[in-house]
Amino acid sequence: MAFVLLAASAAVGGCGSQGASATGAEAAQGGQGYVAGDGSTVVLPIAERKAAPALNGTTLTGQPWSLADQRGHVTVANIWASWCAPCRAEAPTLQRTFAKFEPQGVRFVGLDTRDSITAGQAFVDKYGITYPNLSDPDGQLQLAFRDTLPPAAIPSTVFIDKQGRVAARVLGRIDDGRLNGIIETLAAEPG
Repeated sequence: MAFVLLAASAAVGGCGSQGASATGAEAAQGGQGYVAGDGSTVVLPIAERKAAPALNGTTLTGQPWSLADQRGHVTVANIWASWCAPCRAEAPTLQRTFAKFEPQGVRFVGLDTRDSITAGQAFVDKYGITYPNLSDPDGQLQLAFRDTLPPAAIPSTVFIDKQGRVAARVLGRIDDGRLNGIIETLAAEPG
């Protein structure tokens, strides 16, 4: 059974399209839809972790990227879109945390879902994001996690341990405390 931590703070909104119904807000975002990311955090015990999907893609700058190449490192995968307000709000936190943990070998990757490459690259440039971001215009990279801890809201953050297993997920906007805490916990595990 998964160890579930519920955020003590108020619910955090997220944007998404899985299971969303049409609302005025959805129409305002070009029909993208909204699914509330409640800020819930799931951290799986080591024995309950499943292998991460074979995640391969092309970065917004046209470079190939593979999750398999990150094996041996904690990897943080953030699912976002340029049209998502909570994604814009969490972008500085993600970049700051990446810069903090990169020297320790922690990897980050963004999955820019249901977005154009132009809009995604403008987002990356605006927020000074220096970790790779994959283009996921049809949401297929996001869906690859469906058999593990699916990212059921945009934004969502999925954590892959050093062994290449999905270890944790946060639905909705992530804060410094949770992001740093999960990374530190996974980084302390044996490689």
